[in-house]
Amino acid sequence: MCYDLDSSPPMLAGPGSVATSGHLAIESGDGTRFSAFQARPDGAAAAAVLVLPDVRGLVPYYVDLTCRLAEHGFDALAIDYFGRTAPPAEDRPADFEYHPHVDATTFAQLGGDVRAAAGRLRTDSADPDRPLFAIGFCFGGRLSFLSATLELGLAGAIGLHSGLGPRNDLPAPADRASQMEGSVLGLFGGADPSVPPEAVAAFDAALETAGVDHRFVTYPGVPHSFFDRKWEEYAAASSAAWAEVLAFIGGRAIPAGES
Repeated sequence: MCYDLDSSPPMLAGPGSVATSGHLAIESGDGTRFSAFQARPDGAAAAAVLVLPDVRGLVPYYVDLTCRLAEHGFDALAIDYFGRTAPPAEDRPADFEYHPHVDATTFAQLGGDVRAAAGRLRTDSADPDRPLFAIGFCFGGRLSFLSATLELGLAGAIGLHSGLGPRNDLPAPADRASQMEGSVLGLFGGADPSVPPEAVAAFDAALETAGVDHRFVTYPGVPHSFFDRKWEEYAAASSAAWAEVLAFIGGRAIPAGES
């Protein structure tokens, strides 16, 4: 399990403001309509960011995250995964049982949803050529890395405590490294048993062999789902991870000693 319903991303509000935000439905390539939440910054967006949630789908954590990204000048869109098997995300009860819906997902379906969401971010913009990034968490981190194989023109893919093995029919990201475009950023907890260091090393080696620009950071003693305001003991790791994300999307180097 990843973030609880009362979790929130531990990031400071950005220097800007959110111009518009709200839930919407997007139609995938197979005709399925799925839930999403979009937040736009006040002023021109420096980049577009596709947010890929953990196994719970589009819960309030990712609505909050999308708004924080907009405050930092990015047009952000978070999607849900369960449009084929569950009610819209905004209509689900607090005790929504997500496990069978996760188990029913396929790479073809999720890839279609990602393509549709990326298309929405591009067609909604006055600057369709602005950089497009994907950021995902756990299940969504795996999907973020795999999104770099979908020929979307991604500038980069980010995964926080990302699953690195296969799941359902989603392949292990290392097995598709040669197909990845753009840059890759992986942020991991050193005390996360679900993402062992051998898996991180294997993905690192695969990206190196494929010639994919990438940066991995592992935070010692930090568990899975550390990026949560409730976990004050991991505030330093969360702050460093957020700095990595902003630098990666904004094209800035992280100063020595900050990560």
